[in-house]
Amino acid sequence: MIKFSSLISKLTDSQRILIVGHIMPDGDDISSVVSLTLGLQQLGKSVLGAIDDKIPPEYLVFPGVKDLIDYEKFLDLKFSPDVVVVLDCSSPDRVGRFVKILPEHTIVVIDHHATNGFFGDINWVDSTYAATAQMVFHLNKVLGIEYNEELATINFVGLATDSGFFRYSNTTSNLLKDAAELVEMGAKPHFVASTILENKTLNQFLLLSKMIDKIKVEKGLAYSVLTFEDYLSCGCTDQDSSGFVSEIRSLKNVEVAVLVMEYPKNRVHVSLRSKNYVDVSKIAATLGGGGHARAAGCSFENADPWQVLKEVLTLVREAMGG
Repeated sequence: MIKFSSLISKLTDSQRILIVGHIMPDGDDISSVVSLTLGLQQLGKSVLGAIDDKIPPEYLVFPGVKDLIDYEKFLDLKFSPDVVVVLDCSSPDRVGRFVKILPEHTIVVIDHHATNGFFGDINWVDSTYAATAQMVFHLNKVLGIEYNEELATINFVGLATDSGFFRYSNTTSNLLKDAAELVEMGAKPHFVASTILENKTLNQFLLLSKMIDKIKVEKGLAYSVLTFEDYLSCGCTDQDSSGFVSEIRSLKNVEVAVLVMEYPKNRVHVSLRSKNYVDVSKIAATLGGGGHARAAGCSFENADPWQVLKEVLTLVREAMGG
């Protein structure tokens, strides 16, 4: 409660605020940054929302998303914030090039990852929340932010996407109550679902088929690899494989799903998912990453995807008791 009170005081007293999300942005990241940006702007503050990476195109239709800036734009604007709010990031390296300015400013961290390193001056970290966007919703209400259809819809995006559209084990009664309240405020669940889930390209399906062709299954573990050459042959980027690991997890009798993705050449990202009992965040943390018990990841530079897969599988098998 003291940390939350300190957070409220800091935001109330600050006039110029930079809000930063993480690289490789997902729905919760985008939703959190935009929702808090729009909320604080409503209070008459000068606020910039930033994500130092390309935004997946399906999210660009949502209110406020096109206004997000990257690090280069931030430098061009010569914006000097009173405080930097970092959202949905378990460690400072997740903010991309914005990590360069963190030592110069007061940092507020708002996050729901259990692996968070508490790297802020003020840290509101609570893994009982299903999404950081859910935390932002509660924060905005405390700040007296009025919700219209646009704000309710973009805030709803984070609650929906980080819970697998209310299918994952983090779908609590509190999450459903918050989602219902956002719908009452004007959020459009059908628009959110159709925009995010029903906008696949043919190239993405071709890439998905390559992933499926390489799937291996063994004693509750399923895994696959997408190489840089796979992406090139399908005319795709790493954004096009977002969510693919969930397709692997959907296999019958699979507890842990692993997808190793190389894009660009020798930059490797690993997505880990589990269904019931394996805490994949511990595996990711061992490899320098983080996340949640049922969804986590880690990244490597100058790495070979097959060698990374070998290392990851060793840890997964140990975690599964194999």
